[in-house]
Amino acid sequence: MIESLRRLALSHQGLISPTSFGTGLSGTRHAIEHLGYVQIDTISVVERAHHHILWNRVPDYQQSHLNQLIKQQHIFEYWFHAASYLPMQDYRYALPHMTSIRNGEHRYFKHGDQAFMNEILARAKAEGSIRLRNIEQGNKQNSGGWWNSSLARRSIEQLFMQGDLMISERNGMEKVYQLTEYCIPSQLDLSVPTLEEYAHYLFNTTLRAHGVFTWKQLLHLKVGQKIRKAMRDIVNEKLDAGVITTLAQLGSRDKDSQNLYIPTDALERIPTIELKVKLLSPFDNLVIHRERLNTLFKFDYRLECYVTPPKRIFGYFCLPILYGDQIVGRIDCKAHRAKNQFEVISLHFEPYHLNHTIADPAHFFSTLNTEIHYFAQFNQCININEGLHKILDHSKKQFM
Repeated sequence: MIESLRRLALSHQGLISPTSFGTGLSGTRHAIEHLGYVQIDTISVVERAHHHILWNRVPDYQQSHLNQLIKQQHIFEYWFHAASYLPMQDYRYALPHMTSIRNGEHRYFKHGDQAFMNEILARAKAEGSIRLRNIEQGNKQNSGGWWNSSLARRSIEQLFMQGDLMISERNGMEKVYQLTEYCIPSQLDLSVPTLEEYAHYLFNTTLRAHGVFTWKQLLHLKVGQKIRKAMRDIVNEKLDAGVITTLAQLGSRDKDSQNLYIPTDALERIPTIELKVKLLSPFDNLVIHRERLNTLFKFDYRLECYVTPPKRIFGYFCLPILYGDQIVGRIDCKAHRAKNQFEVISLHFEPYHLNHTIADPAHFFSTLNTEIHYFAQFNQCININEGLHKILDHSKKQFM
């Protein structure tokens, strides 16, 4: 049963078929529209999360595709549970969050200076676009985190978060802003969704993108009794209509699986899977819900760049290793782009998979080695550290 659920989840994520979403620019658009969001992250130990996630799903993905799709008004940047690329068709579901920030209800995004914000908007209108470095006043406070950044940064971020400005392109991680009216299609639905509509949006996005999901996943980082009640009503409605079912209703004896929801006909269309390797981003949509990840894949994952060095077990920025329908381990690596050097620091396997999942170690390590080289090229690195063969040889001994 769990094996079927893993394959269902991977299929909904576009990680089984190499052309689930198509290729190139159109494939990138379809991937974002299907997944509902792709998380943006600034960490650059290896290629940043938004590019890594799409590269794993879209053949011939190019980093320029994101700027192109924003220019074509098919996607936009905003907040999902974190900074993300989102389908433009879902723009109206960001409006409640924008309104709450405009009303000063958010904990963080309320420290811009109104006079300075007015000046930024005037300059954006006059100049067509604006960058933070164009308006920086040189009065930065002491460094120490986002909340200690300059008045200019706080003001422009607030204008972005409350919907007055949008990001029209990125050059690396530098953002270019324009007035919102220049960045959205003229026919776009700008009606504020009701609570019930918003809950339906969350439900439909999760069902479409994941196929197998939990109650907690439906309400990830969403708080309040009102949204909980609205979601509960939707789940009950979908259960009664036979759209979804629970594993408990199917008679599953797996205790962990009984809190999972799936489409009612899902187990009739479980895809076959090829034994191939993918190195996943720590922010990949498949792994971001850690409890669900553990339930489906028996993989207890923590990103250790956020813990102090003495408490790290596996490494600073370990990537989950997907092999077939299992996550079998993690690899810590780093791209030294200035030297064109890709470094594999360490490789760790889950004890269970040493004896069960990897029945043919020779095939696995050959496939892993190929994927590491492919991933290095994606990271603009020509060479791989000489120690890789020693790491792989050492790891093979664990299977003997």
